[in-house]
Amino acid sequence: MKPAKAALTGLLALLAALAAGHLVAAFVGLSASPYLAVGNAFIDLTPSWLKDFAVSTFGTADKLVLLTGMAVVLVGIGAGAGLASRNSPAPGSLVAVLLGFVGVVAVATRPDVGALAVLAPVASAAAGVYVFRYLHKEARESASRRDFLITAGLAVTAGVVGQVFGSRTDVEGSRRAVGDLTPKVKAPEIPVGADFVRDGTPSFITSNEDFYRIDTALSVPRIRAEEWALRVHGMVERPMVLSFEEIRGRDLVEETVTLTCVSNEVGGPYTSTANFIGVRIGDVLREAGVKAGADQLFSTSDDGFTAGSPLDYVLEKGLIAIGMNGQPLPAEHGFPARLVVPGLYGYVSATKWVTDLEVTTFAQDQGYWIPRGWATRAPVKASSRIDRPARNGEVRGRTVIAGTAWAQPRGVAKVEVRIDGGPWREAQLGADVSDTTWRMWRVELDLRPGSHTAECRATDKSGATQDQARLDPVPDGATGWHSVTFTVE
Repeated sequence: MKPAKAALTGLLALLAALAAGHLVAAFVGLSASPYLAVGNAFIDLTPSWLKDFAVSTFGTADKLVLLTGMAVVLVGIGAGAGLASRNSPAPGSLVAVLLGFVGVVAVATRPDVGALAVLAPVASAAAGVYVFRYLHKEARESASRRDFLITAGLAVTAGVVGQVFGSRTDVEGSRRAVGDLTPKVKAPEIPVGADFVRDGTPSFITSNEDFYRIDTALSVPRIRAEEWALRVHGMVERPMVLSFEEIRGRDLVEETVTLTCVSNEVGGPYTSTANFIGVRIGDVLREAGVKAGADQLFSTSDDGFTAGSPLDYVLEKGLIAIGMNGQPLPAEHGFPARLVVPGLYGYVSATKWVTDLEVTTFAQDQGYWIPRGWATRAPVKASSRIDRPARNGEVRGRTVIAGTAWAQPRGVAKVEVRIDGGPWREAQLGADVSDTTWRMWRVELDLRPGSHTAECRATDKSGATQDQARLDPVPDGATGWHSVTFTVE
């Protein structure tokens, strides 16, 4: 068999295997698709340093980079299996079986799929072996290009059908059916002067489209509000199961909250602010009756992610949110419901697609990121960044330096700026909305032409100024003063 035809045989068999697995996964749970399951397993096994590198380097495209990298590796494996099988189909068949075994292990260890989910990688392995042996036989008998095109067409069709059926849950229809969410207690109006958009800061309220998204889900869970339920159990007197309508029927409150990702590097973009609508976690848990000795609220997502939050803190400040900026939560931000806890980094508090709340202890249970080297408790640290001028940017005339600071839930009391290591100068602050939100700032300076470096630091309302020492996000959030070098023309 010619090398080109041998490599193509391996690639088409691989494509058929992935397509078959994806098609079966459409009926047993899309997370069972071997391609996605192996990707999720890779994420689960990723060490903290590599995860932090991926987020800091690729940002919200980290999952796309992972899937693209997997595709490149699989193409190499498929072509290599074909080339190794020019004289016999045995090597390629063995590779198909081994890949199927990897898929079975990945699916079997997923917490968000049922027992039938292993049918997807089994079907993938069977299709891979069959198609490989069939094409190998045809190729050795001088098969026409038409045979290969038909095989490729069938594989692509199976994959597309699997994607269509796997995405058939009408989440957007369910969101539309929720309709308007009217809180009994509305958040105060954002005052004029809360941001300095003209000077380069973000708008005070982040749109749903622009709100940062960092999570472990390769495929966004698709859950209809009509079928969703929240289980409340553990160290409580009266376990509960709440439907979406039962939560919506309670007294809804709206709160303006800034959320921050622990992966945010100094000066990073992973902080956003929205008006969230929901019910207070404290009201639900007090109704359930928290038992003595409990110190953790252990939340679980539909996709298997878990987070452990300090119980006393969430009793006071946490929300079970069902709305965001006047709309039902977008699917990628947790529809039908998520947790919102101001003042804690998201990995210990902001569980999206939440389906389970267990009152427990830190000694008993650990959230997803804790065994991976992250801190058990993770209060948000006082931070500030320069939004304008941009790094290596140019400024003409009078220099305006503007940025953002946050220190939830203590609030920002002061931001200072210095140029080229000189004396600190206090910046003008935007209107103070609440201690659970960020605060914008600006300072106007006359600087001589040439290169300059600006630094900023924030002080919270307790009087604590952010640390100068530059530390990475692991294990409990980055520290350091953000700096930007720019040129005055």
